[in-house]
Amino acid sequence: MGRSVKKGPFVQEALAKRVESMNSRNEKRVIKTWSRASTVLPEFVGHTFAVHNGNKFIPVYVTENMVGHKLGEFAPTRLFRGHTAAKAIDKKAPAAPAAAAAPAAAPAPAAPAPRGGR
Repeated sequence: MGRSVKKGPFVQEALAKRVESMNSRNEKRVIKTWSRASTVLPEFVGHTFAVHNGNKFIPVYVTENMVGHKLGEFAPTRLFRGHTAAKAIDKKAPAAPAAAAAPAAAPAPAAPAPRGGR
């Protein structure tokens, strides 16, 4: 569910003021922010924001296509490292048959017969 039209988009006041002052001076610097919930406004286009992802700041250059989205959408918080290592076997290489892979070994000794009680 989006925010009501009556309220308008949420933007942190300090962030909006910094962008407004930079636009008035025609200045382009990286703006560091923790406000992932702030909506990207048309005034933000052309600026670079360093958005915090919980660990470090991710540089986000704002384009026209980003207007209306949240800053946090462009700074992922999770790092996908792949699935389990068991499936990491190269599927293109042919697998060797099990009999050829294992060297011929001496048969295992038989287990001793169980002793009967009584």
